[in-house]
Amino acid sequence: MVGIVLISHSGPLAAEVAALAAQIGGENVPLAAAGGTEDGGLGTSPGLVEAAIEEVDRGDGVILIPDLGSSVLTARLFAGPDVVIADVPFVEGTIAAAVSAGSDMPLKDVLAAAEEARTFRKL
Repeated sequence: MVGIVLISHSGPLAAEVAALAAQIGGENVPLAAAGGTEDGGLGTSPGLVEAAIEEVDRGDGVILIPDLGSSVLTARLFAGPDVVIADVPFVEGTIAAAVSAGSDMPLKDVLAAAEEARTFRKL
């Protein structure tokens, strides 16, 4: 199953979005929040992201979903063939990725579902 890592400048924001995605996508989806810094401050931490990737990696690939700014730069440190970055809205993209991962879709399809969230309209 594809793993998902949420990279946010805020630890509580990443944790809450991960909790929401787990409720919608299913408790079996490997999701990890890598928000804030090691000391609980605002920012992003390569160490937290690396640990989160290791936590959710089941061998089918990992999607990194950054929120903004330097979280994208942090995500780029870990991008590779089996670890991809989703350029998507943080909440909507995470939900779409979690639902797709929960259906045991392959990495490319989970990424495509997350990226489709860019076109979601609310009205």
